[in-house]
Amino acid sequence: MIKLSPIIAHRGSSGTAPENTLAAFRAAAAAGATWVEFDATLTSDARPVVFHDDELDRTTDGQGLLAETTFEVLTHLDAGSWFGAAFAGEMVPTLEEVLETLGTLGLAFNMEIKPDRGREVETAEIALATVADNWHGSLPTPLISSFSRICVGVAKDLAPTLPRSFLFDRRPDDWAALGRTLELFGFGANQAHLDAAQVAEMKAAGYRVSAYTVNAPERASLLFSWGVDSIFTDYPALMLKHFPPT
Repeated sequence: MIKLSPIIAHRGSSGTAPENTLAAFRAAAAAGATWVEFDATLTSDARPVVFHDDELDRTTDGQGLLAETTFEVLTHLDAGSWFGAAFAGEMVPTLEEVLETLGTLGLAFNMEIKPDRGREVETAEIALATVADNWHGSLPTPLISSFSRICVGVAKDLAPTLPRSFLFDRRPDDWAALGRTLELFGFGANQAHLDAAQVAEMKAAGYRVSAYTVNAPERASLLFSWGVDSIFTDYPALMLKHFPPT
């Protein structure tokens, strides 16, 4: 069974480098993080890449939907300049590139499978196959998560030995049944809608509880006092300063 770090770098050190880029993962490692989170999705021609939004315009100099963009087009986009001139030329990385970089850096990871509507099965199958081909037994066991029940179900069927987490904005009423059906390791909750009673219930049922996205040490301290196991943060260096590894 895996041991999650209490501090997980959200899309890398995304408060100090452009999110979901190799620069952000390197910055997370430099900050002392041992776990990172990233988003795996597909281009229009089914290449697995690491990218969060449906649309390109917030974090690249491109426009339109990622799901309607070919990998060839994506390779010509700048994914760093929006964050700062020092990151000009950063690219949207392939999932293979991210896995290679994390392996070199010695980082464990939580891969969120982020499908376009209607491509849940395809996205999960390709992302999981890519992990199987590029992340080997000597490396830390990854955590697989998604807001999509379908994607988590595919992970259960295709990669049953990898721990799984279901993500939610507000906890679904059937969370306990879902945990049993999908044989979950844990849940990932929006910290803004989480309370102490919910954490206690999920912990009592045997699940790990993670909370996103937490950038204030005071809020992190409160969440940890409720029993939250891990927080996702854009500022791993700041959080590790307040909550050093034990």
